[in-house]
Amino acid sequence: MGLVTKIYEETKIFPAEEKFGLTNQIRRASVSIPSNIAEGFGRKSDGDFARFISIAMGSNYEVQTQLEIARNVGFMDDEKLILLIESLEEIDKMLKGLRAKLK
Repeated sequence: MGLVTKIYEETKIFPAEEKFGLTNQIRRASVSIPSNIAEGFGRKSDGDFARFISIAMGSNYEVQTQLEIARNVGFMDDEKLILLIESLEEIDKMLKGLRAKLK
């Protein structure tokens, strides 16, 4: 959930006309990561939990792609992108480990 907070902070500076575009997409995809983890955990089944972890991983990759697009169109500098991508990569490692343990 810390990542979501960082994403919200970084996207505050995006252009106002992107409020319903890339800003919204990045925020929704980032919120989807912990939301799917929570939903999967709540299912009380390792199989369901693993499936929701996979969905969270997909959202993680979606955020990475959208952040690179934001950088490419000039909404974010390389330094901020690198820090966020590093966080997303660390989350990906944790999710892969958890999914493997559940299977």
